[in-house]
Amino acid sequence: MERLVTTAQAAQILGLSLQGVHYRIKNNQLKSIKKSGKTYVYITDYMENNCEAKVEVKEVEQSSFREVIQVKDEQIGILKKSIKWMRKQHDKEISRLENNQKRIIGVFNREIELLQSAFNEMRSIYKQPLLHNNTSQDTNKDKFISIQDFTVYLKQHNKTQKDIKTIIIKAIKNNDTRFIYNKKDKKLLILNSDFSDLI
Repeated sequence: MERLVTTAQAAQILGLSLQGVHYRIKNNQLKSIKKSGKTYVYITDYMENNCEAKVEVKEVEQSSFREVIQVKDEQIGILKKSIKWMRKQHDKEISRLENNQKRIIGVFNREIELLQSAFNEMRSIYKQPLLHNNTSQDTNKDKFISIQDFTVYLKQHNKTQKDIKTIIIKAIKNNDTRFIYNKKDKKLLILNSDFSDLI
């Protein structure tokens, strides 16, 4: 059975917008007539029932959509909690690693200190024999000093060049064992000794 309704009523019954109703009238999808400048639409029982079914379907779709949103919200909540837990775990792990690093550095520093003290102890034990060996090898070097070194020594004690020559000549004449003069080669060797008596 058909009945006439206004476009606004048709829009409400069919669950469409006013523009949607006019679009369907224009495309001959809805039967309509014009009376005294107003457009009326023919609505059948079938269309009304079909529209109600669509409304129910829409309601079902909306409720299922709400459920989907609810599930998504729950999942988002779970993910947020998981992220929070993971951040805590990450911070704990970083803290643990930093503490381990400090402990390892402390152990290494103690080891270095022990090695250093052991090295110093060993050096003090073996220092004397090494010096003794060096002196035995370098006896010839340390046994004599050069004329230049002797001159510097006496100049430090306010002796002039003339005074130094006189001291050397007197020492050779008096057979001072610290001064060995080779007449043939005309070379003078001066023993590394105490010269405080010549100052």
